This record gives sequence, C-alpha cells and structure tokens, in this order.
Amino acid sequence: MRRRIITTALCALTLTGAAPAPPKRIVSLNVCADQYVLALADPGQIAALSPYGHDPEVSAAVGKARGFRTLKRPAEEVLALRPDLLVGFPSGEGVVGAPPGQWRTLGLASADSYAMILAQIRQAAAAVGHPERGEAMIARMNRELAALPRARRGGVAAYYQRRGYMTGTGTLVDDMMKRAGLVNLAGKLGKPALSQVSLEEMIAARPDWLIVESGSEKVVDQGTEMLHHPILRAIPRIRVPQAWTVCGGPAYVEAVRSIVAQIDGAAHKGVAQIDGSAHKGVAQVNAAPRR
Repeated sequence: MRRRIITTALCALTLTGAAPAPPKRIVSLNVCADQYVLALADPGQIAALSPYGHDPEVSAAVGKARGFRTLKRPAEEVLALRPDLLVGFPSGEGVVGAPPGQWRTLGLASADSYAMILAQIRQAAAAVGHPERGEAMIARMNRELAALPRARRGGVAAYYQRRGYMTGTGTLVDDMMKRAGLVNLAGKLGKPALSQVSLEEMIAARPDWLIVESGSEKVVDQGTEMLHHPILRAIPRIRVPQAWTVCGGPAYVEAVRSIVAQIDGAAHKGVAQIDGSAHKGVAQVNAAPRR
C-alpha cells in the first residue's frame, strides 16, 4: 500500500512538472485567435489583441474585446509587450522577429469544420492554462446545437458574395449549411472552395436560398451592386454577419441558429401569406352580393 501511495505521488509530481505554468502575458495575432483568448483566458492574462479586435465587421467577440488593447504595429509592439504566449498565425518560433525560445506560440489554422473548432478550443484552453474552460465551452456548444431543430424547409442554398464569388464545399460555411439542413449549390455544380459564378449561372441553377453577408442591403461599390441585380430578387435571402463565418469559434452556434431561424421565419411568413390570401378570398366571396 505504501509503495502504491509513493508511486501515485511521484506520478502526480511528474505530471505537474511537465505542464507549463499558465501564461501571464498573452498576445493574440489575428481576429480568429481573439475569440478563443477572450473566451478562455483570464482578463488579467491578456496583454493585447489583434489589430482587428475592435472591428465589428470581422470580430465576433467585439463586445468582450472593447476593454483590451489592440495591436497597431505588431512587429514592433509584440517585442515591447514581452509576451510569454503568442496565439495566432501558425508561424512557430521566430514570429515577428523574436529569437527562438523567446515565447511559446500556438498556431491556429483557419477552421473549416465544427470538429476542427472543437480541437482548437482544446488547444487554446490548454495553452492559456484553463483546459476545464475549454471542455465546459465544448459541452455548452454541443448542448445548444443538439437543442436546435432542423429547419422545417431545407433546399439548396448558395453563399453568394460580392463580385459573384460563391463559397464551396469543405469550408466552414458549407459545414454550417449542412447542420442547418441545407444543400450547398457549389457541391451540386462541382465548384471548388471558392469560385466566381455569373448571374446567368446563378439563375440557371435556381437555388432556393441565397446566403449573403449582413449589411449587403446597400450598394456601396460595383462589387456589392451585383447582389442587387433585379434578376436575383425572387430568391429568398438569409443574412449572416461576416464576423460569424470568417472564423471558427463560439460564433458557430449563433450562425447556425440564425440560419435555421431565418428559414423557419420565411416558411412561416409564406404560410401566413397563403392563409391570408385564402381568408381574403373567402371574405370577398361572402361580401359579394347574392344573385
């Protein structure tokens, strides 16, 4: 029994010694890394966020980011901040001119699936010293997604962007579409991850939905003008903030929830319009003079 206790104690000491101490000064290098750092690290651990940390168009965590410094000139500022953990581009040691071993780094590639998001949450949570927070976040996201009903009406959808670019399969947007019960038009047409599709091709394909970025309601240049061509008016639109699709992370759940809600909202509206027309017709008949 004594030997077992000693062995257990030695194993615990070994594990404790192998785990690095939680970082005290974390710097995030891109807006995707910002989401993980803000969600998983203590506020006092965060030294700075990426240059786009306060930009609501691309940051899904801008509300949490407002109280933190953002980098303006990363190559100069990172050295001055003397971080002990850099989270961001998968550049490894030597990033922004630091000598090898100057700090720990965590590279995060662009997530293209929910499974990859979960893996990155675990990586980031371990790196910032709070693995239990990562597991709690994953459990919460899984519960929320499991509770979401599939859209009542599915169909084929095209994620259509400025200048006619369409997002294809094997992407985070495609993953969101599938989870919401939609079929990606790009897959049906055999298109790559990103392709340019003309208005004529889009109309010939006849998708049931166009998924566009929120804020695309206004024409601001020639690139967005294409999305307002009269030939596209008959196709119902689903609007999703760019900040929810540009990166993986906690915003994945919000994006899927919004897509499902908009599909169901459009379906309900369509039923209401049909019912309203029918009632109107009945009222007209009843109000007509009898012969």
